[in-house]
Amino acid sequence: MNNVTISTRVEKGEAEKIDALAGEMGLDRGALLKHLILKGDSDIQTERALRAYRQGTISLSRAAEIAGLSIRDILIRLPEESIELNYDLRELERDLESVAYDPDC
Repeated sequence: MNNVTISTRVEKGEAEKIDALAGEMGLDRGALLKHLILKGDSDIQTERALRAYRQGTISLSRAAEIAGLSIRDILIRLPEESIELNYDLRELERDLESVAYDPDC
């Protein structure tokens, strides 16, 4: 495993909140901080993806990829973020072409 140590300074009150939360969750401080960093990264990536999708600079599937979510999960997030679905006939045709045809279905 190739680990890197990252450190930062926080105010005493913030450290106390982190320690209290870690205790409530049955984690040590380091495990909680790692969880918070990963969750924060995921949230930031999702925000970036949704912003770009709202601006029309990326497709729905690209937004899902950036966010690390399924297309279904991104679709669920759109109304929560007051984002309209931008999906036209051309995109539907492209998606249908990418689906393998199975004559037995």
